[in-house]
Amino acid sequence: MTVRYHSRDGRQWPEYICQAAAVARGERLCQSVPGAAVDSAVGELLVETVTPLSLDVALAVADEVDARAAEADNLRRQAVERAREHAEMARHRYLAVDPANRLVADTLEADWNSALRDLAAARDDYERQKGASARLDEAKRAKVMALATDFPALWRDPATPQRERKRMARLLVEDVTLIRGERLGVHVRFRGGKLHSLDLPLPVNAFEARRIPAVALARIDELLGSCTEKQVARALNEEGHKTGDGLAFDAIAVKRARFAYGLRSRYDRLRDAGLLTAGEMAKALGITTVTVRQWRLAGLLSGERCNDKDEYLYHPPGPNPPQKQRGAKLAKRALAAGGHGYAR
Repeated sequence: MTVRYHSRDGRQWPEYICQAAAVARGERLCQSVPGAAVDSAVGELLVETVTPLSLDVALAVADEVDARAAEADNLRRQAVERAREHAEMARHRYLAVDPANRLVADTLEADWNSALRDLAAARDDYERQKGASARLDEAKRAKVMALATDFPALWRDPATPQRERKRMARLLVEDVTLIRGERLGVHVRFRGGKLHSLDLPLPVNAFEARRIPAVALARIDELLGSCTEKQVARALNEEGHKTGDGLAFDAIAVKRARFAYGLRSRYDRLRDAGLLTAGEMAKALGITTVTVRQWRLAGLLSGERCNDKDEYLYHPPGPNPPQKQRGAKLAKRALAAGGHGYAR
C-alpha cells in the first residue's frame, strides 16, 4: 500500500491505499484506509515498546548475541590457523620435491596454490565477520538506554515533523500489514522478526464523520417529492434539523447530501411521474416553448417547478388540450377555462 496525504485544518492527514491494479490496468482501488487512527495506534505501540525494561531485555539479548559471536569468531580464527598450517605444509612438500620430477612438482604446486587460496578466503571471512560483530561499548549502551526517555518525548512532541516520525518508525518497524474486514487488523512486524497485532474499529473518513443524521436525511428524501433544494433547506431549518457539522442547511448542503446518499432529484422524480419538458410539450401541442411558458402563466397548462432556476416540467395536457386561437386574448381564454392557476 502507498500513502496519500490530505491537507485539512492546517495538518497533513494520511490515507493508505492499495492502487497497484488501478495504476497498471485502470481497475478500481483495491482498498483505502484513513490513516490517522492507524498512525496513532502504531505510534502508541512504539512508545510502549521503547521502555527501560524492553531496552534492558534488548541489551541482554545483545550480550547473548555477542557471546555467540565471540564463539563464532574463535571458530573462524581456528579455521584461519588450520588453513595457514595446511598452506605451509603444501609449501614444504613443493620445495622438497625433485625438480626433475615434473609431474609430481606440478601436482604439488597446484596443491600449494589451492591451499593459499583457501587461506586467503578464510582470512577475508574472518575480517568481514569480525567487523560486523563489534560489541556495544558502555557509551553506546548508555545511548540505547537514553532512548527510553528521549523517544517518547520526541514522538509525542507536536513540533516533531511527520517525516521525522517516519524515520524513527523505519528504525524500529520492518513493515505493517493492514487487513480490512468488519474491523481493521494491523499487524506490526518489528525489526528482528517480532510480530504484534492490533485490532481496531474501522476508521471513518471525513465524509462519514460528517454524516447527516438519519432523521434529517429521511426528511430530505420526503421533501424532494414536492420541493426544490432551496425550499427543502428552508423547511429543514424551520424544523430545527442540522447538518453533520451542526450547521444550518442551505441549497448546497441539500445538493451534496442528495449526491452523497444517492437520493433522486426533484427533476428525476417528476420525470418518473410522467411530466414533460417544455420542448416535449411544445412538440405535442404544435407550439413554441415560449408559448408553453405563456400558457402555464395564464393557467392553460399546469406545471411543477423542478429546480431553483425557475424551470418547470409540465403535466400531460389530457384528452382536450388547449389549442391556438387566432385573435383570442390569453386572459379571456384562462377565464373561460376556469382560471385554474396551475402554475406552482
